[in-house]
Order: sequence, then structure tokens, then C-alpha cells
Amino acid sequence: MRNRYLYITLLSLLGFNHKAAAQAIAEAPRLVVSIIVNQLRTDYLETYSPLYQQEGLKRLLNEGMFFSNASCSFTPVDRASGTASIATGTTPYYNGVTGLEWIDRNTLRPQNILQDLSPALLATSTLSDELKIATNGASKVFAFAEHPENAILSAGHAADGAMWLENYKWVIAPCYKPENQWLSWYIRQYSPQTDANENVTDLALKCVEQSGIGQHGTTDLLNVSYTVEPDTMSYRMLDYYVARLVSGIQHKLGRKRVLFILTGSGCIKEESENDNERFNIPTGKFYINRAANLLNMYLGAIYGSGQYVETYWRNQIFLNHKLINQKNLDRSELQRRAQEFILQMSGVRNVYTSAQLQTSDSQLLQHIRNGFNIDKCGDLLIGIAPGWQLTNEDTHTTTVSRNSYIPFPIIFFGADIKAQRVPDLVTTDRIAPTVARAIRIRAPNACTAEPLF
Repeated sequence: MRNRYLYITLLSLLGFNHKAAAQAIAEAPRLVVSIIVNQLRTDYLETYSPLYQQEGLKRLLNEGMFFSNASCSFTPVDRASGTASIATGTTPYYNGVTGLEWIDRNTLRPQNILQDLSPALLATSTLSDELKIATNGASKVFAFAEHPENAILSAGHAADGAMWLENYKWVIAPCYKPENQWLSWYIRQYSPQTDANENVTDLALKCVEQSGIGQHGTTDLLNVSYTVEPDTMSYRMLDYYVARLVSGIQHKLGRKRVLFILTGSGCIKEESENDNERFNIPTGKFYINRAANLLNMYLGAIYGSGQYVETYWRNQIFLNHKLINQKNLDRSELQRRAQEFILQMSGVRNVYTSAQLQTSDSQLLQHIRNGFNIDKCGDLLIGIAPGWQLTNEDTHTTTVSRNSYIPFPIIFFGADIKAQRVPDLVTTDRIAPTVARAIRIRAPNACTAEPLF
């Protein structure tokens, strides 16, 4: 009899411990809300914080895990490359998105990375793709933004839908088939207002309210993109829309069931090309078209007549691979000679060859190498002096070189995240593996970065 009571007691204890252990395992968030803000900066975010309401940005800063010194691990950065890096957890070297536009060697003309309004040229999987794979397609993924590159690249290859604004009308990405019926219904019912951020907020809240996202057995993903200007009013309005978004979603789903991530795309508004001259800051002009013509003459003097430079674009020079092969020339040697020639020009501080960027493991070149892609970039990448203007007289475009570090934030909020300020230098390619760990799926297939926590 005594043994029988002992046996029952042991079973009760084991059952209790099993239940306690199960309760100790935190439930994965039912909804992940990724908020990417174009032109967001940490210094402005904190400077205007006394003006924020309690439920918006101030709440995320005070109650979230706040990484204050974030940046992209590559250069150059625009909305497309910055968004793609966050979604894929890697850099343009692997994901193929070097920017919104790139030069097609077959046509020698600029091509849009979303030339067919799809993520087909995004060469790796995204966090949303891995979520779809992990749940056998059961998870819901939506993306809403002012710009198509923010919407489509964050949505990934297998989303349920993405929408953006064009001429004050909503556009549904045609690549996600069949077309989501809820999005079609929304377009018929609601017309956009003048404020893009307001429209994105309204759509995101309606999605949570009526599409069923975040309200079934698997984790879902909602991607939202805003744009902010470097002034007081713009940050105050961003605070208002973030407050609406966070409060509305938490009211519907509960705080512990939603994980919010707020960060910048890394895209910062360029300074005026006239500012340096106006304030007597040392400057100058480097003409990429003239440099290309001089280089072609130089190579012709060495290797014989021919069109060695096929085209040039931004800070890149594209060599004629067909001619080089026909003449049986060593491409790496020709690139080295071209590199040495351009380095002698005024305003040039660095010249990188494609061979150098593909083979070097130098940490000094890592930032440049990460932003390079063999299928999208030229044979020579020219770095001009800070403050100088890179000018193309054929396209009438001018950009100002600037190498200064401008940090933006990464904030994780909700889902039992503990409040903490982290001043460490971090990069946006670490967001995807962090979220993947939180929702217990694998990271995107080209992501080698470590989670932030």
C-alpha cells in the first residue's frame, strides 16, 4: 500500500514538473510587425523625443530593446538595397540588390531591380520566405509602403500580397498569385489620402482587423514602411502613426503576442551639391564621362585601338569583355593598369577592381565588397574624395561624396522583450536572424550574421 501511494505521488510530481516546464517555454509571437523608416536617424529620433506622445516612439525607446548605433554593412545604400538587406539578412554581394537600378551588360542600359514589379532579381530567400516554408504556406505575409521597392523586397518571393502608392492610388503587386481577395476588397472600399504614412498606417490596421493576420495557429508577418524628413514636424507625425499602429495592433492581439521591430533602411537624404561651395568647404568635380574617355585612350595606346570602355554609370566603369577576350588579354592585368591610371586623377581617393573585390579577404575592403555584386556592378569602382562632386555630363547627374557615419536605430518591442539600451555598433543584416530565432524558424539562406540576442 505504501509503495502504491509513493508511486502515485511520484507520478503527480512528474506531471506537475512537465506542466511547469511547458509553461516556462515562451510562446512564439503570433505576429511580427517590421517597420522600416526611410531616412530615419538616431540623433533626430532622440532630439525630438520630448515632443512624442506616451504611446508612440517614446514608448518604444523606453520599453524596448534599443540599439542606438545601427548601420548597413555595405555601401552604397538606397531604399532598395537597404530593404533587401534587412529582409535577407545579407548584403548585395549575395542578394543581388545593389540598388534600385543597375546596368545590364547585354543592353548597356540601366535596369530597375523591380523591372517586372516582382522580386525575381532578389537572389536569396527572405525572412518571410523562410516563414512560409516553415509553416508549409500557412503563415500570412503582407507588405505595405509608399514605394514599390520597400513593399516588394520586404514581402519576398512568396508573400500573400504587397501594396504601394502611385499617383495617390494603391497598386497591388501582380507577382503574388492568386491575388489576395482582401487587398482587392480594400482598394474598392478606400481611397488614399495625401499623406503616404497615414495611408500605410490605415491599411496596416485594417489588415490586422479584417484579414485574420495574427489570429490563427502560426506566426504571421506584417511589413510596414514609412518615410521621414529631417525636421520636427515629420518626426512628430511619425510618432503619431507609430502610436496608432502599435496601440491598434496590441489592442486587437495583445502585447505579448506581437513582436515589433523598428529600424531605418539606411537611406539618408543627400546634401545639396552647392552646400560645400556656399560654405567654403574644399570641393571639386570628378567627371566620370571624361575619366572613361581618357581611360579608353590610355588602354588603346597600350593594347592597340579598340573600344575598351563599354559604358560608365554612377561611379562605375564597365570594360568591354568581348574585346578583351578577342585580343586574348589578361583581364586582371588590364584592370590593374586601368586602376593605376585613374588613381592619378584629381579627386580620386580609391579605385577598386572587380577581381580585387572578389578575391580579397581584407577587412579594409569589406564594406565595399559587401556592396558589390559581380552580375550588377562594373569592372572598376571609383571612390572620390569626401566633399567632391561625382558628375556625369551625359545624364546631367551629380552626387556629393560623403563618408561620415550616420547611425540609425534598431528597436525590438513587445513579446516579453526587456527594456534595454545597447550602444554597441550593429548592422541591419542581424535583424533577420534575430527574428528567425524569436519565431523558431531558420534564417534566410544566405544569412551568416549572428542574432543580436
